[in-house]
Amino acid sequence: MESTTLITADELSAALAGEHPPALLDVRWQLGRWEPGTPPPGAEDYAAGHIPGAHFIALDSELAAPAGPGGRHPLPDPGVLGAAMRSAGVSADREVVVYDAATSASAARAWWLLRWAGHSRVRVLDGGLAAWTAAGLPLQQEAPPAEKGDFIPAPGTLPTVDADAAAVLAGTGRLLDARAGERYRGETEPIDPRAGHIPGAISAPTTDNLLADGRFRPAAELTERFAALGVEPGAGIAVYCGSGVTAAHEILALSLAGIDAALYPGSWSEWSSDPNRPVETSN
Repeated sequence: MESTTLITADELSAALAGEHPPALLDVRWQLGRWEPGTPPPGAEDYAAGHIPGAHFIALDSELAAPAGPGGRHPLPDPGVLGAAMRSAGVSADREVVVYDAATSASAARAWWLLRWAGHSRVRVLDGGLAAWTAAGLPLQQEAPPAEKGDFIPAPGTLPTVDADAAAVLAGTGRLLDARAGERYRGETEPIDPRAGHIPGAISAPTTDNLLADGRFRPAAELTERFAALGVEPGAGIAVYCGSGVTAAHEILALSLAGIDAALYPGSWSEWSSDPNRPVETSN
């Protein structure tokens, strides 16, 4: 059965050649501190070669508001998000496919935001650009012209939690920390003010959602993975990461397992910036 969340490279190739091709978004990105006025991460990779017809979307400026007290990647202004999506051809009745280099970590941010903003037909290219090229499919270097989509964001379709609600869920439900285990344990912290994790949170690195080639594990394996963490359908579940990007990847994996979860957008970058918030550094 065709997935409503993921799409394979061959399926995407067929869809792009069809009568009603999807809007296609290239969301390649790397973690780091981006400075306004400089080229966005991923732009050079996009210019070197992308899936024909894909529009580049800058995660730091179009899929996030400016960094501040709410974290490194607060949810974007709906007006900014809508303008970026419309120029990429996103319309209310047109399917959207998003992709990144391989792991879907940044593509999932676009997937989650579009769903949160009310778009119901969004899929992620499973395995990203790496899967496309591995299938022997072509790339192009020229960017397509701007389009005129009609999508108007209506935020709130998917749930979010703030810092206070995340703290409560850590004790009453399941709060998943999607970062690497060494960051959760406080062994290292490359970018945020303090090392460690939210007290009561459970370590659930997004890398464990994937096969070696960057594609998502089968739904049955993901279900087993989350069940082993005490996460099951119907429970109160929220996810955070460093800044709300890879947490969306975890929410996508949870959805493949049939589990709904809320996003804590501020994530560790917001929590660790508040000296009044407690921190744990043990397992």
